[in-house]
Amino acid sequence: MRIVFFSLTALLALCLSIVGPAIAEEPEFVMEVGSTAPSGSPWAAELKRYKKVVEERTGGRLKVKLRLGRGNERSMTRRVQMGSMQAVAGSIGGMSSIVREVNVIEAPYLFDDYAAADKVLDSKEVTEQFRQLLAERELVFGLWAENGYRSYFSRMKIRKPADMKGVRFRSQESLAHVKTYQAFGASPVPIDVGNTLTSIQTRIVDGFDNTPLFATAGTWYQGLDEGERNLFLSRHCYQPAALVYSKKWFDTLPKDVQSALTVVDQELVEWGRKQVRIMEPVLLKNLERYGYDVYEPSAKELAPFKEVQKNVPDEIAKETGPAGVALLKAIRAQL
Repeated sequence: MRIVFFSLTALLALCLSIVGPAIAEEPEFVMEVGSTAPSGSPWAAELKRYKKVVEERTGGRLKVKLRLGRGNERSMTRRVQMGSMQAVAGSIGGMSSIVREVNVIEAPYLFDDYAAADKVLDSKEVTEQFRQLLAERELVFGLWAENGYRSYFSRMKIRKPADMKGVRFRSQESLAHVKTYQAFGASPVPIDVGNTLTSIQTRIVDGFDNTPLFATAGTWYQGLDEGERNLFLSRHCYQPAALVYSKKWFDTLPKDVQSALTVVDQELVEWGRKQVRIMEPVLLKNLERYGYDVYEPSAKELAPFKEVQKNVPDEIAKETGPAGVALLKAIRAQL
């Protein structure tokens, strides 16, 4: 009987050693992060790094579930605002239907280069204004990311502003993007990410603007037919992105978990930007191989485009109200 007793004791100890850690590893909290970022893209890689950092920071108490390749940023942002999704990683344009003032960040020709954009977004004043605007809409700022500089893909060649007049372009569902097209006399057609490729293939639109990276990762570049593939590197809009949380959900978390989510990891932000930026030269060569006429305009050729758009940032700011005007002023103060 002693042998049986000790065997049962050993078995019980073994069971406890197996079950115990499994229970301890069960996360207390789960955060679902929605994003239009396709799997395998630099944005997905950054989100996976972010997931690892946050889960380690919280000692496994918080589990991050990435929902990549979703099609509608506006819908996801609305869900986060309402509390039915915990977080969204998306472009500022995608958030602008809810936080209208942030349209000014994507105003045309606001940032001359990446260094200027980084300086502005990393500044305390601009970040705090952005954070406050989100808070007023039941959203919590996490960290910055980026889509990059957007340019024009079209069936026809673009060399001067008049070439865009009357052309139907897919536009992001954003005041800043619509007004930019309208200033050129183009016909913007607001279409969400999930329906863009079909709209190009079926000729509902004859062009679109986006970064070479997103156009490639989202396969939009395939929508234009052979002999009609043109890319004009206007770089008219620097488009940041951000990771934001639902305030309704965030407020239910203990302080230490909240801190883990809001302490900005600048190293991760800079790593993410680098991954996006180093891709462009390779992507442009790939687009040329696919049959695209990739045109890099000179400063002289770009000047008329900038002239057409010179008043648009202020027009956007005025339409979004005093807070939009203040945000644009804060941005310009850093330039």
